[in-house]
Amino acid sequence: MKEGDREAMASLYDGHASAVLGLLVRLLRDRAEAEEVLQDVFLQAWRQADRYQADRATPRGWLLMMARSRGLDRLRSRTARVRREEESEGTPSSPTRATAPEVVERLAESERTHQIRRALGTLPTEQRIPIQLAFFEGLTHTEVADRLAAPLGTVKSRILLGMRKLRTALEPYRP
Repeated sequence: MKEGDREAMASLYDGHASAVLGLLVRLLRDRAEAEEVLQDVFLQAWRQADRYQADRATPRGWLLMMARSRGLDRLRSRTARVRREEESEGTPSSPTRATAPEVVERLAESERTHQIRRALGTLPTEQRIPIQLAFFEGLTHTEVADRLAAPLGTVKSRILLGMRKLRTALEPYRP
């Protein structure tokens, strides 16, 4: 594929498309959307064939990793879109009378948000900023790498390390 061999691409697709599609359907719970992302994954594989490293992953593993990343990006995008649509529908801005369980849930959510922000503040800047861009601004890892002018692998490593530190820091607060 690095040399533009279409038969190699067809062989890769034939051998792995069903596994990649299965992962995407489970992740997205929408077959049509999963098929769109499947096309994106194989297009990315074609365009970035020179980035494949056999010592780091099998072709299937490489494709599944890209599919997972693209699927999660699609979920984040979908969530952000739904949130924007709800806001644009003119949800009443005046407070409504909340029940006791709703008040308790709001307080719990506020406390969780405070704990997460505090834990984020303990991360080194090179880990905190990529996490904020990916999870709070909804950028893909590639977009984060572009924004920070950093290699994609570096961004992914920093996000992974930061997430591990956050998990450890937030462990005492798990229900």
